[in-house]
Amino acid sequence: MIGIVVSGHINFASGMQSAVKAITGEQEQMAYVDFVESMSTDQLEAQLRQAAKQVDSGDGVLFLADVPGGSPSNRASAILMDTENVELIAGANLPMIANAAFERDGARLKELVEVLLDIGTSCIQDMRAELDKIMASEPELELECEDGL
Repeated sequence: MIGIVVSGHINFASGMQSAVKAITGEQEQMAYVDFVESMSTDQLEAQLRQAAKQVDSGDGVLFLADVPGGSPSNRASAILMDTENVELIAGANLPMIANAAFERDGARLKELVEVLLDIGTSCIQDMRAELDKIMASEPELELECEDGL
């Protein structure tokens, strides 16, 4: 199974950890590394390297970082450059992270990256435009709101 390391600024990773656990349940081979104000970027990289070692069972490690060009992404890039069988997606969102947990077993690392990029971008929607399309195609439709998760 592909190991996953989620990282981001302040409480991004720990917040995602809570959300992912609520959606998918407890997950093996997933680690979460917050980049907090008291850490140096060298400390961040050391924690990312340690997390990657902990989740790697030989099928590879996928880093999911919050902001392209941010310290978590940059330090994961350094690991990507000197470590085999590692990939990085920056700009990760909750649908990508939750689906990574579901899609990683039996997948190849590059395949998982492609799937998650599709999921992540398809989940970004202008809800006003989506509602306008629905109402234009079915003007008599009465919309019901569901609570969701």
